[in-house]
Amino acid sequence: MNQDKIVAIKEAIAQARAKNKEELEAFRMKFISKKSVVGELFAEMGKIPNEKKREYGQLINGVKQAAEAKFQELIDRVNESSKKSKSADLDLTLPPSNQSVGGIHPLTATRQRIIEIFERIGFNLSEGPEIEDDWHNFTALNFPENHPAREMQDTFFIEKNPDIALRTHTSSVQVRVMENQKPPIRTLSPGRVYRNEAISARAHCIFHQVEGLYVDENVGFSDLKNTLYHFAKEMFGKGTKVRFRPSYFPFTEPSAEIDISCLLCGGKGCNVCKGTGWVEIGGSGMVDPNVLENCGIDSKKYTGFAFGMGIERIAMLKYQIKDLRLFTENDVRFLRQFRPLL
Repeated sequence: MNQDKIVAIKEAIAQARAKNKEELEAFRMKFISKKSVVGELFAEMGKIPNEKKREYGQLINGVKQAAEAKFQELIDRVNESSKKSKSADLDLTLPPSNQSVGGIHPLTATRQRIIEIFERIGFNLSEGPEIEDDWHNFTALNFPENHPAREMQDTFFIEKNPDIALRTHTSSVQVRVMENQKPPIRTLSPGRVYRNEAISARAHCIFHQVEGLYVDENVGFSDLKNTLYHFAKEMFGKGTKVRFRPSYFPFTEPSAEIDISCLLCGGKGCNVCKGTGWVEIGGSGMVDPNVLENCGIDSKKYTGFAFGMGIERIAMLKYQIKDLRLFTENDVRFLRQFRPLL
């Protein structure tokens, strides 16, 4: 048993100093870790005769306790020194810095406004998965097997399972609602959707939709028109004009495109409305009886209407933005314009 070595270690511990975290770590490695000099003392326990092990154990435990107490003392000193240094660097006489405040993204603001308008007339929110099966995304919505939307140029299919795809619309959420809820149903389904399209100023492969559904007894096309008239005037102003053009969608019959008077040119004609004075904002129609039956709803008793629109398109009209790509490029110069939306 080398008592001189133990005494030397205790003296080194007592005289140790530390000014920063690096020196604290060096002390810990030298005196506290398993491979430290104190750890070596414990490793020598097997070489000590049995009659002296108790005495030796008391000595090295004392060294260990001294090292741990010193380490805590050094930690407290370093922390105290750091606090004093920080407070010394702080000049309370300086004026406050002008830090910039962020704003709500225009798509988020538009989505919230759309939800607010429809919630006030009785629509509730519903959400569903972005990875969908064929039944909810296509079949239940009356898409024939040879419909173009089923082909690879329009839809992102999961390669290992052709029956699973990234949803192409939030109509799939409406199917899930109808499967699990009895009429009356009045729901709004906002969310992100995916289509295999070339990215341009007017199109993107990832965008956002909001779709509405109303199913009850005696629901007619006039209910659909009045609902969308209300929305357009609340969203874009009382002077906004709305028109419906006959169209085709597999899940509605009759179907109609929804146009509003162009806000950028006031209906006079510009490059956004292609000189027509009108801008399409979405599609709509009466829910096809086959869709109701597919979801377990009696089409002889209930009718309904559905509509859908792109949130990016609404935001472009609302804030007079001419390039769809600006919403996803995270250009700070573009986003700074929307700070008042806080």
